[in-house]
Amino acid sequence: MSETIFSKIISGEIPSYKVYENDYVYAFLDISQVSKGHTLLIPKKASPNIFEIDTETMQHIGEALPIVANAIKDAFNPDGLNIIQNNGEYASQSVFHIHFHLIPRYKDDIDGFGYQWTTHEQEVDDTQKAKIAQQIASHIQ
Repeated sequence: MSETIFSKIISGEIPSYKVYENDYVYAFLDISQVSKGHTLLIPKKASPNIFEIDTETMQHIGEALPIVANAIKDAFNPDGLNIIQNNGEYASQSVFHIHFHLIPRYKDDIDGFGYQWTTHEQEVDDTQKAKIAQQIASHIQ
C-alpha cells in the first residue's frame, strides 16, 4: 500500500492534534472540525478499506472506538455521535487508509434535512484545536 497522509501523521512527519494512541491505533482531530470534537480513529497498520482489513486490526479498532467516543461524550456532552466509515471513491472515501470519523452532534447542527457536513477548518485555529484535543484526551480512562 502506498504512503498516505495518515501514515505521515502516524510517523510524525505531519503534525496532528492527538487525542489517543496505543500500539495499534491513533486518534486525532479532523482538521475540518465538522463539529466541535470531530475526531478520526485510524489503525497504525494500514489497510485501504474495510474489504482488505485483517480481523486483528479491526478488533483493535473496535476496542478503541468506545474509549474515544466516551471521551468525546465526557468532554463536550453532545446530543449524539455519528461514527462514519467510507469505503471507496464512490462512497466518498478520500484517504485510502481505513479511518473512522467520530462526529459529535449537537441540536444546532440540524439544517432541516438532517445533520450538516459543513467544514470549519478556517474558523477553528491551531490554539483552539489543541485545546479541543486536550479536552478529549483528558477524559481517556
